[in-house]
Amino acid sequence: MGSATTICSDKTGTLTLNQMAVVEAYVGKKKIDPADNKSELSPMQYSLLIEGIAQNANGSVYVPEGGGEVEVTGSPTEKAILQWGVKLGMNFESIRSESSIIHVFPFNSEKKKGGVAVQLPDSQVHIHWKGAAEIVLASCTSYIDATDQFVKMDEDKEIFFKKAIEDMAGGSLRCVAIAYRSIEMEKVSDEEQLDQWALPEDDLVLLAIVGIKDPCRPGVRGAVEICQKAGIKVRMVTGDNVRTAKAIALECGILDSDADATEPNLIEGTVFRALSDLQREEIVDKISVMGRSSPNDKLLLVQALRRKGHVVAVTGDGTNDAPALHEADIGLAMGISGTEVAKESSDIVILDDNFASVVKVVRWGRSVYANIQKFIQFQLTVNVAALIINVVAAVSSGEVPLNAVQLLWVNLIMDTLGALALATEPPTDHLMERRPVGRRESLITNIMWRNLLIQALYQVIVLLALNFQGRKLLKLESHPIAYANQVKNTLIFNAFVLCQIFNEFNARKPDEFNVFKGITKNYLFIGIVGVTVVLQVLIIEFLGKFATTVKLNWSQWLISIIIGIISWPLAVLGKLIPVPETPISKIFTSCHRRRRPPQRCILTAITSNLFNFLFLVLQIQRALGHLGVEDDEVGRDLIDGEEADERNRLY
Repeated sequence: MGSATTICSDKTGTLTLNQMAVVEAYVGKKKIDPADNKSELSPMQYSLLIEGIAQNANGSVYVPEGGGEVEVTGSPTEKAILQWGVKLGMNFESIRSESSIIHVFPFNSEKKKGGVAVQLPDSQVHIHWKGAAEIVLASCTSYIDATDQFVKMDEDKEIFFKKAIEDMAGGSLRCVAIAYRSIEMEKVSDEEQLDQWALPEDDLVLLAIVGIKDPCRPGVRGAVEICQKAGIKVRMVTGDNVRTAKAIALECGILDSDADATEPNLIEGTVFRALSDLQREEIVDKISVMGRSSPNDKLLLVQALRRKGHVVAVTGDGTNDAPALHEADIGLAMGISGTEVAKESSDIVILDDNFASVVKVVRWGRSVYANIQKFIQFQLTVNVAALIINVVAAVSSGEVPLNAVQLLWVNLIMDTLGALALATEPPTDHLMERRPVGRRESLITNIMWRNLLIQALYQVIVLLALNFQGRKLLKLESHPIAYANQVKNTLIFNAFVLCQIFNEFNARKPDEFNVFKGITKNYLFIGIVGVTVVLQVLIIEFLGKFATTVKLNWSQWLISIIIGIISWPLAVLGKLIPVPETPISKIFTSCHRRRRPPQRCILTAITSNLFNFLFLVLQIQRALGHLGVEDDEVGRDLIDGEEADERNRLY
């Protein structure tokens, strides 16, 4: 999730509150104001309308016997329409009991409508349809006026209703049309073939067009802006009217202005579906809003984005969203409104259905990735410095300054304590100011290479200088050689460990100057650094026999601390050095393919074998570490000829 480059989000319940209510209504050719004003409806309009609301509904209305607030169940859209019917005076149970349902056509996300056939007591059959306003309107040939007369739907009247739909959609309202028609009982299929019977959906009579308001979630605009600042493009995929989708997108900040609300930024699902795969890939980067989309359109969008190299996150709550959730790099199912199928097909479940929580997931994903990088930088610095110091010292003088026990303690700092300290860094706002990490980008960035090479080079130079000139620099020439070497090696070990402790602070902020920012909030980091310092003092001052060290005086401790603390200003200076944006690995890869010029190809060959070399050196280091313990023992006694031969053989 930390690498996501685009988020395809649902509108309802994710960007909005999913608390719908009917706020506008057109019955006949008249706008009802307020929307629940029953007195403005004619008797026929009222009876047919509440019949259609009650019968063509997946929800239900429960009225407590002792009075109290009416309870309405169903999907958010169903609840909004049923609540509107209750305000109009609808008696849900009474209307449902007056007629019997013959056949139901459930709401279909492809057709964007659903219907029901009911038989009345007088054997009449009414077909009620409800769905996307412009789709249902296209099937209507008449409407009922205020005098209960059927009026033919001519071109002017159709334009009037389309204009009403556009105005409501422009106000970010979801537009739903309710219509009906009657048929003779003889045209209804018999019971054996009833399942195969298709409800008539032509020659409908328009009863009402309602506008349903679903307000945006508080804070969703800020969350979208954070994503855009972080280099993540937020795309809204909704089944609503394109104008409704446009209004919500403008309100949420997905679209900046009306000027952006043109194709292909704003596109209908049917248009996108009709394109070829190549045409989809050409425009998919520009798409910000897709209206009147089906679950299959969402799947096609995800597939096109992934082919373009995007890391795609998708939100979904319905069973039909499962293919898109499964296809996406990160599927995000809604915990409240999501179905079990959607949750099983997803990777993450958002418990509160809030888009702001999706942003939190991005922050934590980036935090985990960044913490891994911090630990790798810290670990590589220790490894490179320890390997070079021991190998160079062993090859040049036959002695290693860091013995096996000391290296074991360094590894403990590096692996266990270092991982705990750096991997538990909480997410920061700075993480959301970076661009997303690409699907194929290297885990070790150029900034990390710069930081670790500067620190490792500094440690190698200073500690090797102490190794070869330590007796002179520390003014130990007047002391016995064996004791002087022990003090020198102890100071090298102490300075090396303190370098890692101070460099641990640098690793917290690889690309920031203030490495102490937010440190007071990370109690675990402070505790681990404190424990490491205390243990290091104990090893030097009280566990000399165990670690082959001697006690250091205050001036030698001061030298060790100064050597370690220099890594802080050095890190600041290092961060002033610019690094190329192109990863080193890509530079070497292109060089390898071109095989020109020869100098760069030689560098590529050396680099490609670096890890093999480090592995070999590691084995040598382990062997020399054991020899370091032998050297200390041999240094205390005279070496006879036989022991010298054995030692040379081991070397």
